[in-house]
Amino acid sequence: MPLKNYGVLKGKAIDSREGMGASPHFQILIVDDDLRHRIAINVKSKVEPSELLYYVDENFDHPMVTELEPLPPGFHELPSEPGGMALDYIRWNCFDITLAKPLPHDIPGPDNDLNELIHKYVARAIAMENSAVYAFGEKWGPETKRDKYFGFKPGNGIHDIHANQGNSDAWKGDDGVYQDGGLIIHLPDEARWVAIFLAFQSQCFHTDDATGHRIPEACDGSTPPAPPVDEPTETRDKDVRIIAALINPEGHDYGIESVTLLNTTPDSLDLDGWAIVDKNKKRAYLSGSIGAGETLRITLSGKDAQLSNKGGIITLLDRKGLKVDGVSYAKKEASKSGWTMVF
Repeated sequence: MPLKNYGVLKGKAIDSREGMGASPHFQILIVDDDLRHRIAINVKSKVEPSELLYYVDENFDHPMVTELEPLPPGFHELPSEPGGMALDYIRWNCFDITLAKPLPHDIPGPDNDLNELIHKYVARAIAMENSAVYAFGEKWGPETKRDKYFGFKPGNGIHDIHANQGNSDAWKGDDGVYQDGGLIIHLPDEARWVAIFLAFQSQCFHTDDATGHRIPEACDGSTPPAPPVDEPTETRDKDVRIIAALINPEGHDYGIESVTLLNTTPDSLDLDGWAIVDKNKKRAYLSGSIGAGETLRITLSGKDAQLSNKGGIITLLDRKGLKVDGVSYAKKEASKSGWTMVF
C-alpha cells in the first residue's frame, strides 16, 4: 500500500551524520518551534546496483517554493494528489530525469561521493541562521525511546527521502503517485533554493497514474512490436520538446494561452491522441501532425488544460499516456503579460 503519514517536514538544520554501515543513511537533525526531528536519507541501495541516482538543482525555481516558504515549522501531512504540494518527480516536472546519475555513498577522497554531496548543502544550511530544510517523505514517531543518533526524546523523524513509486516487485507495495521524497533547502542569504532528488536504480520513472506501479514497456527494456506500415513510429523521451508558452496573454487568458512544440526528429509525427497537461492534471488533447524539424503552436481552448499565472507545469504526453517532455515555471516568470516564455 502507499506510504502512510506522507508529508513535508520543515525545520532548521543543526547537526548531521554521514551514512555508514550495512544500510547507510545520511542523518540530519532539525528543530522546529517545539520539537527535534531526524531526517534519514538512504545513500545506498540494498540491491544491486547499489549506487543511488541523484540530481541536484542548485537554483531550484519551481512553483512549489512559493507554497513551501510560508509553511510554519513542523510536519505537514500532504494528500497524495495533483494541485497541492505533494511531490512527484515526473508529474511535477521537477527535473530532467535523463540527467540523474549514479553515485557511490562512500569512496576515498574529498567531495566525490553521495555522503559528501549531501553534506555540502546541509552544512551551508546549518551555518546560515535563517535557512530552512524541507524534507518530503514518510513520518515516524513519536517513539518512547531516545533517538539512536542524536539522543533526543521522544525520537521521531522522517524517512523515504527518495522516489516512492515505480519500485521493483519486492517493494511494489510502497508504490503511489504524488508521494515522492526529496530534500529542498532554502538559503535566503544567497537568494536561492537547492533541491536534492534521489532514486534507486531498480526504480522506474514512468508509472501508472492510478497505482504508481512501473509501466513495463517504458521501464523494463522490452521492445514493443513493430507497428504496421501505416502507423507512425513510437517516439522517445524528448523527441518532441516544449520550447515556449504564452502563459499570461494581454487582457483575458481564456482561449488565448498557447504552447509551442518542436519536433526534433527527421520524420513527421502524428499527434492524434497526444495531450498537453497542466498542474491539475487537466488534459488538452491534440490532433494533426508536426513536420520534421518544425514547430507547432497550440492554442488552448481554456476548457481543459490552463496555464496558471501563479506558477505551474506543462507536460506533453504521447497517445499511450507516457511523458515525452515537461517544463515548470514560477509566478515571477509569468508576471509579464503578453510575453512568450521560452524554456
